[in-house]
Amino acid sequence: MSKEGTEIRSMSHYDETNTERLVRKARDAPFMIVGLVGLVGVVGYGLYGFRNRQLKTSVYLIHMRVAAQGFVVLCLTAGISYNLFNEHIYPRLYPKSIEDKKD
Repeated sequence: MSKEGTEIRSMSHYDETNTERLVRKARDAPFMIVGLVGLVGVVGYGLYGFRNRQLKTSVYLIHMRVAAQGFVVLCLTAGISYNLFNEHIYPRLYPKSIEDKKD
């Protein structure tokens, strides 16, 4: 038997491709993907609107920054609410057994 077959791979994250890493992180934190999509959307909208703007450049950039920050705060709030619901409210509504309901 070779040494590699019996060795426990504690640092398996270093052997991942970028796609595997993105899939793993999406399973761990699904709101990260929503944040990345939102980032691409805000940047795309900002670049599109930059050509057709009626405002000064500095004011337009401030508006885009506020929109991006607002989206990040929205994603963080949604992620925290989702986790709190899964950890605290859902187990009380649907306990696994009768003993869990007594708590």
